[in-house]
Amino acid sequence: MSFQKFFAAARASALVSLFALSGFLASSGPVAALTGAATVRDGNSIQLGDVTYRLDGVDAPELDQVCIDDHADSWTCGIEARDQLTKLINKRSVRCDDVGPEKSFGKRHRAICTAEGDKASLNEQLIKLGFALAREPIKANVKPAATEAKTAAAGIWKGCFVAPQDFRSGKKDGALLGAACRPDRDKEIRAVLFPEELTMPPSCSIKGKLAVRARVTGNIGIYHLRGCPSYPATTKPDRWFCSEDDAQAAGFRKAYNCRRPK
Repeated sequence: MSFQKFFAAARASALVSLFALSGFLASSGPVAALTGAATVRDGNSIQLGDVTYRLDGVDAPELDQVCIDDHADSWTCGIEARDQLTKLINKRSVRCDDVGPEKSFGKRHRAICTAEGDKASLNEQLIKLGFALAREPIKANVKPAATEAKTAAAGIWKGCFVAPQDFRSGKKDGALLGAACRPDRDKEIRAVLFPEELTMPPSCSIKGKLAVRARVTGNIGIYHLRGCPSYPATTKPDRWFCSEDDAQAAGFRKAYNCRRPK
């Protein structure tokens, strides 16, 4: 084979490989937009098909989080946030526009999601109702809604609560938020918001414990499944999860004694 023919063949082979690689990268990248029937996972997570999105710029109370209302009673604000998002969707089709990966929540992506027929996104509406906070740094598209909810003492703002981020990390000395927070009842309020025995939400039986040793694997805690040797011994869990995917997305790894032997 002449040098010219060899060079031409090598060049053609390289181009084929390049196009194949480009096609692979395009197919494995994030979907720009996805529309379909939505399953609400929690106050700020929506699943379309096999893809779970976290509402961009939104941080809602966790399913196992409690708040205090304007009558000084505790209530399951995390479950209410999930139910409010379900009501906003009202069984309609939802379009989620992917805006990139969520570094802090496993393999999930962030998205701006809108229910069919609505002009305002679900991100904005949930914050405006007061059942979610705007995540820092606050995005321009949700900033007016965040200001309005706080000023009107809407949703969880009418009572007293801690930011979902502080609840997730067990930061018991975090700032108290809401119109009904009383400085003279600080200790009592924190005891309610961070109870010694966290109530298990319905169908959410996975136990999570914050653990320093979990940081070796880049996690913040360890989760335990029913049937694992460590499950009954894990008392007073710091978190409850409904699925392993949710636990992993929150930064927890599975207990080693839960893993099947090779």
